[in-house]
Amino acid sequence: MSEKEFFMSRAIKLAKLGWGKTNPNPLVGAVVVKDGKIIAEGYHKQLGGPHAEVEAFNNAKEDVAGGTLYVNLEPCSHYGRTPPCAQKIIDVGIKKVVAAIKDPNPKVSGRGFEMLKNAGIEVEVGVLEEEAIRLNEIFITYIVKKKPFVILKTAMTLDGKIATASGDSKWVTGEKARNHVHVIRDRVAAVMVGINTVLKDNPYLTTRLPDKEGSDPVRIVVDSKGSIPLDSNVINSNSKAGVILATTSRIDKEKEKMLIDKGVKIIKADGSDGRVDLKLLMDELYKLEIDSVLLEGGGTLNSSAISAGIVDKVMCFISPKIVGGENAPTSVEGIGALRMCEAIGVKNISVVKFGEDILLEGYIE
Repeated sequence: MSEKEFFMSRAIKLAKLGWGKTNPNPLVGAVVVKDGKIIAEGYHKQLGGPHAEVEAFNNAKEDVAGGTLYVNLEPCSHYGRTPPCAQKIIDVGIKKVVAAIKDPNPKVSGRGFEMLKNAGIEVEVGVLEEEAIRLNEIFITYIVKKKPFVILKTAMTLDGKIATASGDSKWVTGEKARNHVHVIRDRVAAVMVGINTVLKDNPYLTTRLPDKEGSDPVRIVVDSKGSIPLDSNVINSNSKAGVILATTSRIDKEKEKMLIDKGVKIIKADGSDGRVDLKLLMDELYKLEIDSVLLEGGGTLNSSAISAGIVDKVMCFISPKIVGGENAPTSVEGIGALRMCEAIGVKNISVVKFGEDILLEGYIE
């Protein structure tokens, strides 16, 4: 690892401390180096709070003038929830900025660098670029595609079953794998399930971490007819996170009013088949600044999500068990591909082990 990569990796490590607290803002870390040593560092801690560069300057052990700033994302050049960082960098006298990637927003991309260059500051871009892109894959998708980044999470046995033929699914995976799912819930803006999951499992869909208090995501239930029980756990939990019912005009008006009275937000996304139009739902979630969705549905909702083209990433836990049974459910139901050449590819696969379980992660082609 080169010296530049070392300092940039530190900036990326700092950025990760903001997981789940900055949405829909990006994860950003900043490090100031002078005479070969770190004299200041910071990260974007929460939405509306100071950006990483400002945090670093505020934490400086000595004057940062003449130093080199390492940051994993192009410093902003516009007024948003906070003033532009590029101007602050100029004001404190930084002599060089090393960044991993440009701001993906086409409206602002490159303008921060241009401000710095016009002020006589040297700019270098591309250090640990791929790692920085993966770090902010949620932000990049949200900004560029104007939709939430959707992660389809499933857990299956070696023979591809997510439950037994009787419907028993507790538990497919071990405790370490299940704990990791709560780590992801802590990071995303929303978690989404179908009505069948609510009726069968009555989940809370909250975040439960063994070593710290996590942030609950917004809970989204896809329920075309509005048949969710008023006494379901997801509606009546003490969580401060909101609940969204994604439904259609088929919902009973009186039931809709009762749900609203219980604090449930109703989004009607009528599809041509009488079901929820998932692409239209994603448009509505984008308007609410929900930048990421963890899809924890069953085979029917997963199939609909893939068919609708809303899935960006797949997280598939595989447990060393064999269930068998031709009627045991699988992670993606529906009609499916009729020919193998029509199968949807998953690329850039990574493999991680959690206890006896294996997690395969990849991106929809």
